[in-house]
Amino acid sequence: MASDIEIARAATMKPIAEIGAKLGIPDESLQPYGRFKAKISMDWINQQAGREDGKLILVTAINPTPAGEGKTTTSVGLHDGLCKIGKKSIVALREPSLGPCFGVKGGAAGGGYAQVVPMEDINLHFTGDFHAITSAHNLLSAMLDNHIYWGNEQALDTRRIAWRRVLDMNDRALRQIVNSLGGVSNGYPRETGFDITVASEIMAILCLATSLEDLEESIGNIIVGYRRDKTAVRARDIKAHQAMTVLLKDAIQPNLVQTLENNPAFIHGGPFANIAHGCNSVTATKTALKLADYVVTEAGFGADLGAEKFFDIKCRKAGIAPSAVVIVATVRALKMNGGVAKADLGNENVDAVKIGVANLLRHIENVQKFGVPAVVAINHFIADTDAEIQVIKDAVAAKGTEAILCQHWAKGSEGTRDLANKVVEIIDSGKADFKPLYPSEMPLFDKINTIATEIYRADAATADASVKNQLKQWEADGFGNLPVCMAKTQYSFTTDPAKLGAPTGFTIPVREVRLSAGAGFIVAICGEIMTMPGLPKVPSAEKIRLEDGVIEGLF
Repeated sequence: MASDIEIARAATMKPIAEIGAKLGIPDESLQPYGRFKAKISMDWINQQAGREDGKLILVTAINPTPAGEGKTTTSVGLHDGLCKIGKKSIVALREPSLGPCFGVKGGAAGGGYAQVVPMEDINLHFTGDFHAITSAHNLLSAMLDNHIYWGNEQALDTRRIAWRRVLDMNDRALRQIVNSLGGVSNGYPRETGFDITVASEIMAILCLATSLEDLEESIGNIIVGYRRDKTAVRARDIKAHQAMTVLLKDAIQPNLVQTLENNPAFIHGGPFANIAHGCNSVTATKTALKLADYVVTEAGFGADLGAEKFFDIKCRKAGIAPSAVVIVATVRALKMNGGVAKADLGNENVDAVKIGVANLLRHIENVQKFGVPAVVAINHFIADTDAEIQVIKDAVAAKGTEAILCQHWAKGSEGTRDLANKVVEIIDSGKADFKPLYPSEMPLFDKINTIATEIYRADAATADASVKNQLKQWEADGFGNLPVCMAKTQYSFTTDPAKLGAPTGFTIPVREVRLSAGAGFIVAICGEIMTMPGLPKVPSAEKIRLEDGVIEGLF
């Protein structure tokens, strides 16, 4: 079979105006970026406010492994499957980051015959949203240092600066730096660092904003540092928020593209789920709900991170509720959870599946705690055997749900017809009774501990007195009702990426907490998680090249 990029390149795409017309979007409300991608006017989006909402379907997964799970591929395949059985559907996804694209993960536009296109554009610069977010973030950084240089009117304590810089690339050398070296004319030297753009609070704010006015207000609320009396200095105090909003005026508009089967797709925003809240924009999701009967969206990494944050942060803030959840798993990944090395995954190993399926079952139990019915999508690989697949089906049935074999990678929408019918059946049953994991009024550390014990199944969350005191101070300052965003390895329920399956008998150490006052959540940094990733020994960038003007090696 052809590679993902070869399949994408051979696609017959329709002009983006035709895709918009399927949703009733007039030409004048589309801002084209070439022939096959466009932004949707916020004015037109606002005019749809009175329309009834469709049904929201969350696609999540087991903990990721090098064996592959295919959450985005399954999201696209399910969307195409819904369209295939005659339903009006939209898929709403996140934008890929250049960091993992050139690092180890590759792109995030789906795969096989379940992709969004134009694949190369989506995985690279797309419509420039990430560049705009990076620029807005670093404008605030520049204005902060400039404010200090020209007299420090706000009396910022330079030992308590909370705002770093960002770059949309994996670069471990920039994690900790000293800026303003070189003499008096370059400012006051201080220690700082870079995060990756997907960890930027601006990214989170953009993805949770509902309008330009809401965006500007939230940006103004960003805390850039503290005075000696420990009072906060915000972006609006140094008069940065309005110019930052100008840089984001186009980026806030959702992007419209299409699947290989010419069905509409929204791709907008891209926070990682291991260091941020891991969901596409509220604007894109809520717009999709006004335009379709079914909206398929995804949340990053495994359900312990992406789904929990989707439920407790995005749904809470946006006032939306899912009607069904699809949990993606593969035989290969479950065998790896059962102790099989990557090199041996092509060999049948029923016993390893029986052990590894515990990871999937825990995720099912966790999703059920939120009151939303779940179905499992077994993303099929050619080496999977009937016996291995049956182990998954039997184990899932014992949890009161169903596992459905999906072959969208090889067959497109024909491979997800059964899944699409099952999802519609679940939604029509009306069994969803969504509720967040914890109430807003719960103390901050109790929220962290609740996630650690209820979702990760830890014995407890632990933290030094300094962390707990900081949380208490934020509660006293009026931030106690904010949700918590856990920054933790995606590979395990624990903070140790090597502990696969469904481990027990561990704690979750909270190393640091950060207040994202603009985005409206508290970030709890657990274990050794990094907010600026590094490149692997052999990065994907070594294989990406141009041949006769055509991109090769991108996946």
